[in-house]
Amino acid sequence: MKNAFYEQHRDEIEAILAKYPPEHKRSAMLPLLYLVQREFGGHIPPEGMQIVAEILDVSVTEVDGVVGFYTLFHDRPGGRYRIQVCTDMPCALRGAEDFLHQLEDALGIKAGETTPDGLITLEEVMCIAACDKAPVFQVQTPEGLTYHENMDLEKALALVEAWRKAEAERAAQ
Repeated sequence: MKNAFYEQHRDEIEAILAKYPPEHKRSAMLPLLYLVQREFGGHIPPEGMQIVAEILDVSVTEVDGVVGFYTLFHDRPGGRYRIQVCTDMPCALRGAEDFLHQLEDALGIKAGETTPDGLITLEEVMCIAACDKAPVFQVQTPEGLTYHENMDLEKALALVEAWRKAEAERAAQ
């Protein structure tokens, strides 16, 4: 398998594959998907899934299934900040659904949408392992992942304002 992506990232791909026995190289799917998502600007397009499928000798359908299952992988472009609000049953019992709707109203978007400025994508997810601290959300950015527990609308909007200010400063540089 020789494609431009592989050639461009050969060392990193080979380092990932070296961590797994050849007969279990499909176990490298998650780190390879992280690499592809990083290089495609925060999402994994169909060609990215094809790249991973070729590297691992698996079907694109199998790769797509993994992308669809994990909330940290995205098959569509989104905002620089992806707010992922957990609304599974334990979190819902602690007000997560109401919190999500308040956040939708405040941002002017529904879950699954991105703000007009392209900065924030709001997503509803299941289980981020902080049930006792709901409402809770995780935020994905190019820099990494952060968790925000025991949230309310005021605290969430303060974060959004800080992100907008940071983006304005970044743009001014």
